[in-house]
Amino acid sequence: MESRFSKLKLKFRRHQGHQKSEILKTSQHAKQEGEAAGPLNPSTSLTTDPKVSSNTPTSSPNLPEQLWNTAYDQLKQKEPKLVDAYETVLSQALTGHSLSCQPLQQNLIEQMHIPKRRYQMDKLIQIGLAKTEKEARVQQNVGEVMDKILSVKDVVSSAIEVMPQAALAWTGLLLKHSASSDKSFARLHSQLETRVVDLYQELLLYLIKSVCSFYQNRSLVFLRNTIKLDNWDVSLKNVEDAENAFRQDSSDYNTQKDTTNIEILAGIARSSEDNECLRHLRLSDPRSDKKRIEQTKGGLLQDSYRWILDNDDFLRWRKDSQSRLLWIKGDPGKGKTMLLCGIIDEMKKERSSTELLSYFFCQATDSRINTATAVLRGLIYSLVDEHPSLIYHVRKRYDKAGKSLFEDANTWVTLSEIFMDITQDPKLENTYLIVDALDECVFELPRFLDLIITSSSSSRLKWIVSSRNWPDIEEGLREQDEKATLSLELNAKSVSEAVNSYIKHKVDFLAQKKTYNDEMKATVQAYLQSNADGTFLWVALACQNLASIPKWETLIALETYPPGLEPLYQRMLQLICDFQDSKLLKRILGLTTLVYRPITLGEVTSLMHLPDGFAENPIWLEELVKKCGSFLTVREGTVYFVHQSAQDFVLNNASDEIFPSGTTAVHRDIYFKSLKEMSSLKKNIYDLQDPSISRTVVQIPKEDPLERLRYSCVYFINHLLAMDKCFEEVGNCDEEKVRKFFEKHYLHWLEALSLIGSMEDGIRVINTLWIRIQKMLPASQLLALVEDMRRFVLSNKDVIEAFPLQTYISALIFCPIQSKTRQLFKDDEPEWITTKPIVEEIWNPCLQTLEGHSDSVYSVAFSPDGQKIVSGSWDNTVRVWNAEAGTLLQTLEGHSDPVISVAFSPDGQKIVSGSHDKTVRVWNAEAGTLLQTLEGHSDPVYSVAFSPDGQKIVSGSYDNTVRVWNAEAGTLLQTLEGYPEFVKSIASSLASHLKTILVDNSWVTINGKKALWLPHNRRGHCFDFLRNGLVIGSNSGIVTIMRFDLDEF
Repeated sequence: MESRFSKLKLKFRRHQGHQKSEILKTSQHAKQEGEAAGPLNPSTSLTTDPKVSSNTPTSSPNLPEQLWNTAYDQLKQKEPKLVDAYETVLSQALTGHSLSCQPLQQNLIEQMHIPKRRYQMDKLIQIGLAKTEKEARVQQNVGEVMDKILSVKDVVSSAIEVMPQAALAWTGLLLKHSASSDKSFARLHSQLETRVVDLYQELLLYLIKSVCSFYQNRSLVFLRNTIKLDNWDVSLKNVEDAENAFRQDSSDYNTQKDTTNIEILAGIARSSEDNECLRHLRLSDPRSDKKRIEQTKGGLLQDSYRWILDNDDFLRWRKDSQSRLLWIKGDPGKGKTMLLCGIIDEMKKERSSTELLSYFFCQATDSRINTATAVLRGLIYSLVDEHPSLIYHVRKRYDKAGKSLFEDANTWVTLSEIFMDITQDPKLENTYLIVDALDECVFELPRFLDLIITSSSSSRLKWIVSSRNWPDIEEGLREQDEKATLSLELNAKSVSEAVNSYIKHKVDFLAQKKTYNDEMKATVQAYLQSNADGTFLWVALACQNLASIPKWETLIALETYPPGLEPLYQRMLQLICDFQDSKLLKRILGLTTLVYRPITLGEVTSLMHLPDGFAENPIWLEELVKKCGSFLTVREGTVYFVHQSAQDFVLNNASDEIFPSGTTAVHRDIYFKSLKEMSSLKKNIYDLQDPSISRTVVQIPKEDPLERLRYSCVYFINHLLAMDKCFEEVGNCDEEKVRKFFEKHYLHWLEALSLIGSMEDGIRVINTLWIRIQKMLPASQLLALVEDMRRFVLSNKDVIEAFPLQTYISALIFCPIQSKTRQLFKDDEPEWITTKPIVEEIWNPCLQTLEGHSDSVYSVAFSPDGQKIVSGSWDNTVRVWNAEAGTLLQTLEGHSDPVISVAFSPDGQKIVSGSHDKTVRVWNAEAGTLLQTLEGHSDPVYSVAFSPDGQKIVSGSYDNTVRVWNAEAGTLLQTLEGYPEFVKSIASSLASHLKTILVDNSWVTINGKKALWLPHNRRGHCFDFLRNGLVIGSNSGIVTIMRFDLDEF
C-alpha cells in the first residue's frame, strides 16, 4: 500500500506548478542539471546554491512568499531558542547526519539571504520525501494533527491537508487584488495581510514544536532543556483563533469567485487513491438524483414548499438544539419528496461554512437506492465529497479491504462504524442529514431506523426523514424522545394551499401550450382545485393526460378524472385498455412491475416478445411506453414507475387486468426469454486479445453485446424460482432447459458476470438454485450438474472475477479431471499448455480455502446454524467468515497477543475468544464490536466456551485454573483451581449417525477410520465439525472448509 508520505510527495510536486517563486524555479533548474535530492555537500549546497549567490539578481518574491517570510522572521524574533533548535534539526538533515550519531551543534540554515533559505527549505522537502516508510510516519502524524486542528472546509483546511509548506502559499491567492486600483479594498487588504501572517506564525509554531518534540523524543540531547514544548492546548487554541480572525476578514474581502477558484485548486489536490475510494463508495450521487427527480416532476416550485419554513414543528427542529429528528409523514402523492427538495435548497442558502448537509432519496423500484446500505453509502459519499478531509475515516478501512469493503456481507456494519466516526469528527460542528421515502427502503429498514436513533444522541447531528404513515416506521422511531412529527394530513390547509399554487403553475403551462382561452383555463383550474384533495401526484397525472390529448377533448376528458389517487389510477388504466394496442401495453406494464430493478429499453426488448422492428427502433418502444405515462416514465433510456404508489396499484388493484394468467406466467415468460437471449453468450465475447487482462481495464465495445443481457444474466434464476411451484409444477421441461443452458453456456455466463461486475450475484444464483433443487429434484441430473458448478465457482471465484478469460485457462485446467464442468468445456482448454498439471480425479472434500490470516490459525468454530465460521490466529486477530460464499465478514481486533481459542454462543449472536494476552473477550458476532473484556487469568487462556444456555462463559488457562463468567455482565462467578496442568479442548459432533470426527496431524479420521490425508499446508492446530461440514485452521494461516458424505462411514 502506497504510503501517505508518497501521496504527499505526489501532491507537493503537483502544487509546485502553482507556486512561482524564483527559488522553486532554481530548484527545478538544478534538478534538470542532474542534482540529486539526497544530502547536500556542506561545502557547497548548504548555504549556496550554484545558481543562487549573493550576487545573483533575483525577482522580487510574490505576495504569498513575502507573507511566509514575514511570519517566519517574526516568529524567530518571538521564539529565538525554539526556531534555532528547529533549524539545527534541519541542519542535521541537510548534512545527512544520522540521528544516532553525535548531533551536529551548528545551525547551517541561511539567516540573511532569503532566497538561499528558501532553496534550503526546498531541498529539505526533497530529502524528507525520499525517506523510508518508517521515517514517513512523522509526516503522517503531523498531517493527522493538522487535520484535527482545523475545523473548516475552505482554503486553509484544504491546503493544510495537502502539505503546509506548499499549500499555505495558496492563501496568498486570496490577496490577488493587491494591484487593484480600487482604494476601498486598501484597508481590508492590509488587515487581511496581517491576519495571514498571524495564521502563518501560529501554524509554523505548531509545526516546529511537533518536529522538535519528535526529535527530542528521539534522544537528540541538545534539544532538551533548551526549549519549552508545553502548552500544546494553548498552541492549538491560538491556531484556531488566528484562523477564525483570518476567516472573518477574508469573508469581507473575497468574492464568491475567489472562493470557487481556491476550492477548484483544493480539489485538484485530492489524491488518485482518494478518488478511487470515492468511485468505489459511490452507488449513486444524491445530488444527481435530486436534479433528476425535480426534472421528472416538472421543476421545483417555491410556492409548493415555502409553507413548511414557517411551520412550528420545523422551526422547533431547526432552532432547538435538543430537537434532533423531524419525521415528515403523509399519504402517497402529498408532495413529501418535493417538500424535502425545497428544504434542502433553503438550508443550502442559510447554513454556515462549518455546517454540513447530506441527503438521500430512496426509490423502491431502483435497486441502487432502495436499501439501507445504499442510503448510508450515499450519505457518506456526499459528506466526504463536500469535506474531503473526512475521507480519512473511509480510507482507514478501505486501504485494508479495497472495493470489497462496500460489497461484502459485512458492508452495513463497516459503513455504520465509518458513519459514526465521521459524525464525531472534531472538524464538524453541525451536520444535517435528510432522507426521503423511508417506506421505499425495501431492505434493512429496521437497521437504518436503529442507526438514526443511535446517532441522534450526538448534539451535532440532526435528521429529517420522510415516509408514508407506516406503523412500523413510527415504532422504529419511537425511542427518539426529542423527535418532532410533522403530519401532512394534520397540516391539510397548508398543503392544500401549496397544491393550489402548483395547480396554477401547471395550468398556466397547459394554457400556453394548448392555447386555452381564459374561460377554458379557469374551468380546468377550478376542476383540478376541487378534486385534487391536497395531492400533488393527482394533479401531475391529470395535467400529464391533458397535455397528451387534443384541445377540443379537454373539458370532456377533465370530467372523467375522479378525485382520489386510486380512482384516478383506475381511470388511467381504463384509458390504456381502450388503446388499440392495449394487450402490448399491459404486457409492458406487467413486465416492469415484476422485474427486480428498473430495466433499460434494450432490456425490455430482450425480456418480452415485441412486434417486428421494435428491437431495431428504440424510439418506437419509448413511444409505446409513454402510452403508459400515468404509470411509467422513461429517463435516460431506463423505464421507471412514476411513483411507488403506481406499482402498488398494479399489484394490489389491477392484478386481474394486467396478469390474467397470474404472475407465475409472466415470471415464466421472462425466464424462458432470458434463456433464449443468453444463448448468444460465447467465449471471449468482447474479443479481448490478452488472456491476462484485468476486468478493471477492459474497454466496453461501442456495440456492447452484453448491454441487453445484463438483467437476464443476474436475475433469470430469480424468475424461475418465483414461479409458484417451480420445478414441481412444470417438471422435466424446466429442468431440461436450465440443464441444457448450463451445459452449453456455464463458462460463458461466468465470463459475462465477471465483465459486468456481478460475480457475487452469480454465486448467489448458484447457491440458491442448488438449495432449491436439493428439495425438489434430489435425484436429478440437474442436481449433480449444479453441485459441480457450485464447486467450480467457489474454487475459482477470485481469479474469474479479476481476469475474465482465465475462466477458460487457470480455472479449467486446475479443475478435477472428472469434474462435469471440465468435461463439458474440455474443448475450451488452452492448446498452448501441452502438459497439463496433475490434479485430482474428483473434487476433494475441500469446499473452500479462506485466506486472510497472516500467521497460524489456532482455533476455528462453526456458528450453530452453519452459516458462519470464526477463526483465531497467531496474528492476534479473530476473523468471521461466510461459510457458503467464503467471504470475510469481520476482522475483530483488540487482543495484543495470539488468539488461541474461539467459540460461538448457542444462539450465534456472540463470539468468545481467549488469548495469550491473558484475557477473554466477548464480541457481537453481527456487528463485530467488543462487548466485554474478561480479566483475571495470570497466564495465557487456551480454551473458551459458552454454556449450553449461553448465560455463562468458561475459560481454561495455562495458570491451571478454570474460570466461569457471567456472559452478559462480564463478572467472574467462580474460579476452579487444583488442575495439575492446563487442558486443551477437543471438538466432536453428533451428526445424524453419531459420527466422531478427529483431525490427527496428517489425517482426518471418521469413526476411527482414516478418511482423508491432509497436505502439509492444510494441517493445523484446530478444527470444528458441524453436520457434514469440517473446518480446519492450519499452521500456514489458511482456513479450509470440507464436506463429507457420512453414509460412507
